[in-house]
Amino acid sequence: MTIEQAAACLGWNRFKLSRIEAGKTRATPADVARILDLYGVDPETHAALVQLARDAGRRGWWTGYSGVFTGGYVALEDEASEIRTYHVQLIPGLLQTEDYARAVISAGIPDDPAEVDKRLQARMARKTLLTRPNAPTLKTVLAEPALRQLVGGKSVMRDQLYELRRIARRPNVTIRVLPYTVGAEAGVDGSFVILGYSDPLDPDIAYSEGIYGHIYLESAEHVARCRVAFDRIWEAALDEDESLKFIADIATEPR
Repeated sequence: MTIEQAAACLGWNRFKLSRIEAGKTRATPADVARILDLYGVDPETHAALVQLARDAGRRGWWTGYSGVFTGGYVALEDEASEIRTYHVQLIPGLLQTEDYARAVISAGIPDDPAEVDKRLQARMARKTLLTRPNAPTLKTVLAEPALRQLVGGKSVMRDQLYELRRIARRPNVTIRVLPYTVGAEAGVDGSFVILGYSDPLDPDIAYSEGIYGHIYLESAEHVARCRVAFDRIWEAALDEDESLKFIADIATEPR
């Protein structure tokens, strides 16, 4: 059985399984049990390895939100040393204020306040990735529509724009803006993320999420195309100082 076949049987992406098997991503006891069941491991070894998983290291913080985070993306993001993102319509989760995040989440599940609260708590926990010791570097390009879309109303959006300027002061965070005037020249109209790792043997992972679910771009060719696209967008965007001024100007516009 190939790793692609095994991942498909488990309902995971190939990257999650390969990193678990290489010891580069922490696996929950449930994950370990599912892998061992698939591979037909004998009961004694099965029990020992599941117990080892229970005893091993710290639990990933995201395991407390198993109903919120699916597909293994957050675990992959948590272990990345570099995150490069491009967003067209919305501010990315790692940069969202609590009120902005609540508005986004509520739009997707308007009739379940308890679930909204749970997902909001999870999203705020995820944001701590950028402020922890040995935090990854984040390079984000925001297309102008993401800055102008009134998510949550005028006050919420204004606070979100000021939050972007505050976060951009962190040494590991760089934010650039792609204005309408150059958006078409960059030639990319969809949001995506590229995760990079400190181990040179770990390949970059490209990821995109939309209304029909999440997509992992697995082949080296596809990931390379995403790198080229990001570099093109990065160079077309305003530089850091111009971008922060652009954000401030939008925040102070009468609406």
